Amino acid sequence: MTPTPPGDVDHEGLDQGAFNPVWLRSFLAVASSRSFTRAANRLGLSQPAVSQQVRRLEDAAGRQLLVRDTRSVRLTDNGEAMAGFARTILAAQDEAVRYFSGSAMRGRLRFGAADELALGELPSVLREFRQSHPQLSLELTVTQSGTLRRRLDSGQLDLIFVNRADGADAADGRVVGRDRLVWVAPPGTVVDGGQPLPIVTYAAPSWSRSAALAALDNAGRAWRITCNTREVNGILAATRAGLGLCVLAASRIPPDLRIVDADLPTLPDVEMVLLTGRRAAPGPADALARAIANLAPSRLRKRGGDG
Repeated sequence: MTPTPPGDVDHEGLDQGAFNPVWLRSFLAVASSRSFTRAANRLGLSQPAVSQQVRRLEDAAGRQLLVRDTRSVRLTDNGEAMAGFARTILAAQDEAVRYFSGSAMRGRLRFGAADELALGELPSVLREFRQSHPQLSLELTVTQSGTLRRRLDSGQLDLIFVNRADGADAADGRVVGRDRLVWVAPPGTVVDGGQPLPIVTYAAPSWSRSAALAALDNAGRAWRITCNTREVNGILAATRAGLGLCVLAASRIPPDLRIVDADLPTLPDVEMVLLTGRRAAPGPADALARAIANLAPSRLRKRGGDG
């Protein structure tokens, strides 16, 4: 049905912003819950306050928006129309607030993350960062840590979030967290000490690959590569298929895989580190680095490998 036309409503008053956003939010809360009591609880207001705000909105519109009785609340045709307008108005207001409360940062920020670190909480950090800095263009590259480091050094990236051996280049970068590397395989895996150890690993160059193979060589343990891949999903798929053991950070082991001891050599610890390029604009890179560093390390340590 078509809403009742405005009739004798004061158009000049409406044009001057009669639809207060506070009234609109209260009206939408009542409209969605069909209850003044539930709306008041949701908004943290008293029921009389919500009722008063809805009445003011009806007065401003010059139309009845809700039909109330002792048991229920329903929208009139004009109420249905107002609900649509209210959502549009409030969405535009929220967008404007996000835009103008954001920083004045402009330009481009080229950010790289190791693929296993791009899992977990990092996407939500990037989404919030983009909302806080709407005039800044964020470009994301996801690949192995070694590849990201080379691109940073060549000036192709401004900031990277990668893994490296604990203590390596201690003066370089901002360490966000530490973890230990372990050997991982499906439950029930039996390691035959008389045969070369089957290894699922990142394609070279990869520091975790180098660390694993060096540990085996130093222990005099024979090995063979059964899978080379450039992505953490490839590591996990091959390991789950039983092609061999992989190396993961202890806190990133998926629930369907297990740590394997079997007299295997100890592996070095891993650092999660932020590195900034020499030619990066300091403002944007520093802002994103702070946002990532503010995450608790446990929230960054989700399932994955260590590139």
